[in-house]
Amino acid sequence: MQPRNMSMSGVVDLSAVKAAQEAKEKAEQARAQAARQGGGGAVSPADLVIDVDEAGFESDVLQRSTEVPVVIDFWAEWCEPCKQLSPVLERLAVEYNGRFVLAKIDVDANQMLMQQFGIQGIPAVFAVVAGQALPLFQGAAGEAQIRQTLDQLVTVAEQRFGLTGLTVAPDAEPGDASEEAPSRPAGPYDAVLEAAVQALDSGDLAGAVQAYKNVLNEDPGNSEAKLGLAQAELLQRVQGVDPQQVRKDAADRPGDPQAQIAAADLDLVGGHVEDAFGRLIETVGRTAGDDRDTVRMRLLELFEVVGAEDPRVIAARRALARALF
Repeated sequence: MQPRNMSMSGVVDLSAVKAAQEAKEKAEQARAQAARQGGGGAVSPADLVIDVDEAGFESDVLQRSTEVPVVIDFWAEWCEPCKQLSPVLERLAVEYNGRFVLAKIDVDANQMLMQQFGIQGIPAVFAVVAGQALPLFQGAAGEAQIRQTLDQLVTVAEQRFGLTGLTVAPDAEPGDASEEAPSRPAGPYDAVLEAAVQALDSGDLAGAVQAYKNVLNEDPGNSEAKLGLAQAELLQRVQGVDPQQVRKDAADRPGDPQAQIAAADLDLVGGHVEDAFGRLIETVGRTAGDDRDTVRMRLLELFEVVGAEDPRVIAARRALARALF
């Protein structure tokens, strides 16, 4: 699912000329102090992805952000979109080779941090640069969009704050990998699923939809293909629409099922999960017959996008049952 786009203008707003200069000076002082204390040496690739809790937030995120941008991935074990997004962020953290550090925060274990950042839904991705926090995006995202956001982040961090990142030590020699666990054998549909992900990242939504359908034709119970298809079809539906017009139509025609369905799609793409579910549940209560069934089916499709184990889906299913019966 594509996230709500967050422009990098937030950085500019937070770092007006005077504030940026002060933050840059503080960052330089912190780096100089670390060098005097013997810090600032090369880090290992494993140090680029860290788990952070409330106790370690000050040192692991705020202090570290004076040396390198820290990208925060707010996630939870029950969050299906998080399971799609987190591996991509982890891989990119290593690929960017010290230009940023990825801090992973489990919201279930760190409720205070979740509240402090004002997070309404996950996955949610923020950055902290020279002690200043800014939102990047909410909801799972395609790799191409993530790369664009990260590129903007590291450019702003370097140009406005002088943060050029960390030096990363060379990885282990190829022969050192002999002790690692053997890689998982490729499954029968791995190549097709990977092709579907690549199609999504490149914007070929029709190709992604077809690839996922090809898997489901052979394996109707494939959960990865079901989730991928639901996400790809959602993106396909909102592609090219005028968000302002969709919102206006929904406000002007509260009893129009298609207007509410279109607005719910936008809600979900923007990460407003409860709003999307609530809108359609209310519409179910106002409609009957084929209209009601159309709205109900779309709601079930959106449940697939978010994941059956998500608490918001579980609560919405109960609310839907009350609206129906």
